[in-house]
Amino acid sequence: MPPYEAIRIEHEKALSWIVLDRPEAANALSPQLLDEFGHALETLKHEGGPVIAIRGEGRGFCSGIDLGGYGGGDNGPADPMADRDRLEANVARWLQMWDHPKPVIAAVHGYCMAAAAQMCVFTDITVVADNVKIGEPTIPIGGGFIAPAWVSLVGHKRAKEFAFVPGNWIDGPTAVQWGWANHCVPADDLIACVRSLAQRIALTPPEVLRLKKLSINRAAEAQGFRQALSGIAEIDALLHLAPAVLEIRARMKDKGLKAVIQEYKVAPTSPLVAPKES
Repeated sequence: MPPYEAIRIEHEKALSWIVLDRPEAANALSPQLLDEFGHALETLKHEGGPVIAIRGEGRGFCSGIDLGGYGGGDNGPADPMADRDRLEANVARWLQMWDHPKPVIAAVHGYCMAAAAQMCVFTDITVVADNVKIGEPTIPIGGGFIAPAWVSLVGHKRAKEFAFVPGNWIDGPTAVQWGWANHCVPADDLIACVRSLAQRIALTPPEVLRLKKLSINRAAEAQGFRQALSGIAEIDALLHLAPAVLEIRARMKDKGLKAVIQEYKVAPTSPLVAPKES
């Protein structure tokens, strides 16, 4: 396996870890990280332990797509087809986990934002720490890309509630209650719990695991999981050219990403909690 810069691979007897390793950038999904992630998944089909687990280095799992190179600067004339291809490539990477012959577990702590919250839908099992925040993008410059993947897990009404409010988020217990995650455990126990789960899964022969996963995936796909993904890249690419979105991106260029994020943090953290009167 070649050396990576944005991720690292750690092998144990029962599992191989893919560690998102950009803690200085909140493990944001840069093009390099995404390419390395896809390459690692392909390589781990034939190498490593019988189970794959994904975690983030540092204070959180992943902050989503790296906006430092997208939307926050002057990227030249808009190219909707290139945008669509970029988004479609991301979906294809997530489907590598869905279609992978090995079980894939997400170990999520700290924060799991935007595209990372979409990414975890494609894993087979998700274990979250009790300190996690799973969030919608704070700046509403996309749409129709993340939430549709949630519908099969949480239902369309919860997916809409999550998507409609900029910066909306849920905690670990809520993620389990909604069906987005399997388990919520103390943050200090997250890695040990995932390791223990992988060891128990590894007792099942790899061939049996592969066919069990395939049969369950087919049942989910019969209910429309894969079909729901068709067209989401086109919808999101189209929305990126909407006048309101272009105006927000112009503000991001003028004021900076952090300043525009603050503009959308005036709302309460939950749409069900009214802001306190000053």
